[in-house]
Amino acid sequence: MNTDVVIIGAGPAGIFTALEMLKKGSRKRILIVEKGKAVEDRHCPKEKTKKCVNCKPYCHITTGFSGAGAFSDGKLSLSYEVGGDLPTLIGEEKAQETIHYTDQIYLEFGADTHIEGLEHEEERKAIRKRAIQAGLKLVDCPIRHLGTEKAQSLYYAIEQYLLEHGVELLFGYECTNLILEGDLCRGVCVTNGRDSREILAEHTVIATGRRGADWLESLCAEHNIAHQPGTVDIGVRVEVRNEVMETVNRVLYESKLVGYPKPFKNKVRTFCQNPGGFVSQENYDNDLAVVNGHSYKELKSDNTNLAILCSHNFSYPFNQPIAYAQKVGELTNMLGAGHILVQRFGDILDGKRTWPKELAFSNVRPTLPDAVAGDITAAMPYRAMINIINFIQAMDQVVPGFASSETLLYSPELKFYSNRVKMDEDFNTNVRGLHCLGDSSGWTRGLMMASVMGVLMGRRLA
Repeated sequence: MNTDVVIIGAGPAGIFTALEMLKKGSRKRILIVEKGKAVEDRHCPKEKTKKCVNCKPYCHITTGFSGAGAFSDGKLSLSYEVGGDLPTLIGEEKAQETIHYTDQIYLEFGADTHIEGLEHEEERKAIRKRAIQAGLKLVDCPIRHLGTEKAQSLYYAIEQYLLEHGVELLFGYECTNLILEGDLCRGVCVTNGRDSREILAEHTVIATGRRGADWLESLCAEHNIAHQPGTVDIGVRVEVRNEVMETVNRVLYESKLVGYPKPFKNKVRTFCQNPGGFVSQENYDNDLAVVNGHSYKELKSDNTNLAILCSHNFSYPFNQPIAYAQKVGELTNMLGAGHILVQRFGDILDGKRTWPKELAFSNVRPTLPDAVAGDITAAMPYRAMINIINFIQAMDQVVPGFASSETLLYSPELKFYSNRVKMDEDFNTNVRGLHCLGDSSGWTRGLMMASVMGVLMGRRLA
């Protein structure tokens, strides 16, 4: 099977590569290979069962056309300061210009025209002042919120556009290896478990998302693709009542705060804030259950959830940050009998586990009903746990009530972006014809910056 460009992964990076090639008038044959299903066929059984059933062979929330982002929250960060380290590779000005361009494409396909975080200047200043007093940095980042349910219809429109313009989508197949001749990539090997194929292409684009980071790391090691260990994020999903976050939700929608709490002074940050949202479970390979958060445009809860993430770097003698984070997650899953663990912040400070009956008496009722009450500190590394505790207490100065004894912490929240592939600004690796994009490349974090990387790759290939 021959094509001009084969793209592995139908997440934002892969989708926008194909989309931009079409917009630039390219006549090249484009094939996108996706392990999961078309966006219209992606359904999580939990909608009916009310609990995670650990779908096989993959989680429908993390896998399929549009990737994990569209089925979690669907927020587009419109500042180059948010979304990973791509600006250090291509330049801040180019990154911001491409964000604006990419945002217009999202609008063309039906994104909400409203942008959060541009109004209420005096109140934003007051929040920033409190953040400074607490030793935290408030990052200005306008947000375009697609919403979990609205994002699905938007990506369906993009999917149909690609099909109508000749892009071939091969669903249900996963890439098993590259086809190499010396330092030249000739294509990929794919399989659906019954049928195996070799796909030859002039250009091979790997855009497998956060879920594919571990696989890409092993691929780099096997084929001597230049890379280096990057950062892995280990943390918790925090849930509080909407009343606590009312001002921040209204003024900023998403408060992006960064700190370096004592005594370790590691980078700790907030991520993926969901006003009126719902805590959710995702399942990665090897039955690893991790926590995430959703926020719908219409359906709302009484709570706000957000992630607090600690950045970890490893180089010598241990240089496998993904494996480290997976072990943390596996230990937490073991304590929760395969489920997400939840614990009250006050119980953590008191050195005790949380019991189900205590959750029933709290003002903050969990929006993840099958989370298991327990003790996340029995699995969380000491360094990360101290960072999280101190950051929450600093957040309490910005948002009074955030460090309430009833505040809920869910674990594990893990972000795998650690394998950073070495590339030039045109996304060429040391293997000719091979390009790596999006979160799995280690250069981006989130929907917008992965989409930007796809746009730039599309221009290069067109």
